[in-house]
Amino acid sequence: MTADLIQRVFLPAFDNEILGALEDQATLDLPLASDGQSSAPRLAFSTDAFVVRPLFFPGGDIGRLAVYGTVNDLAVGGAIPQYLSAAFILEEGTPIEMVQRIADSMREACRRAKVQLVAGDTKVVDRGKGDQVFITTAGIGFVPPGRTLSIRNIRPGDRILLSGSMGDHGVAVMSVREGLEFETELASDCAPLTELTEVLLAACAHIRWMRDPTRGGVATALNEAAVAANCGIRIFERSLPVRPAVRAACEMLGLDPLYVANEGKLLAIVPAEKADALLSTMRGHSLGAEGAMIGEVVADHPGMVAMKSLIGGERIVPLLSGEQLPRIC
Repeated sequence: MTADLIQRVFLPAFDNEILGALEDQATLDLPLASDGQSSAPRLAFSTDAFVVRPLFFPGGDIGRLAVYGTVNDLAVGGAIPQYLSAAFILEEGTPIEMVQRIADSMREACRRAKVQLVAGDTKVVDRGKGDQVFITTAGIGFVPPGRTLSIRNIRPGDRILLSGSMGDHGVAVMSVREGLEFETELASDCAPLTELTEVLLAACAHIRWMRDPTRGGVATALNEAAVAANCGIRIFERSLPVRPAVRAACEMLGLDPLYVANEGKLLAIVPAEKADALLSTMRGHSLGAEGAMIGEVVADHPGMVAMKSLIGGERIVPLLSGEQLPRIC
């Protein structure tokens, strides 16, 4: 429904080439410097809103999520994040101690992600007209020369890498919301991806495309890639990394891990000849230690994602028709 809303309302209303690319960030080529000769730096710009419930969950909170979510949208586009802004919408009666805790968490997240929060705004809505705290962020980063990651770079024959287990964030939030208890604590994977993306790009400057599969999970990100590149995508069920506790929770809740949100994982579509080396590089970083090669780009069934099952059959992995996990980011 969100994809339909974007196509029917927002793209026609604000039609331009940069927005139409539908990447996680807009990469902007600024005018030449005042001397007319030296080139200005390329900027990446992104914006996001966070309405997670509950505000605090195992492995993170709305403040950390707001920082890392925006930083990661910039990083997967090849940018080095630099500056953030944040707008806080507070419901009347929200304890100041709660707001202080969120601000402290954001400060620590900015330190870890090596960014500065340099602008902000605060609004208060009437009691009962909000849900304690909503946060909207925007971020700016610099794109080093020579980096041209784009969803439209994807080609048949490319391989698909995933940096770790699926669904950790969404299931961690839902476990708190639904009061589920497991022998192993479920924790969000909320983390900044800048260091991992820089390591991968240093190993191969010609990575086709990267994305952090947040709302809608891995399946949604791959469907968007297949449609934009007009290629087919085939993934392999045996290669999909899912923690046993997450799988058990998904079975209990009737969820498919392919569609559950992540907040510290990335998908990378890479040239076939570089795939093994990049997977090794990914696994050498703490945030990619459980990385896996999960599929390939194919010429068959353009615009669609198919999954080869454990028993050898194949099924279509469509876009989700509704939102299975509301208010998780």
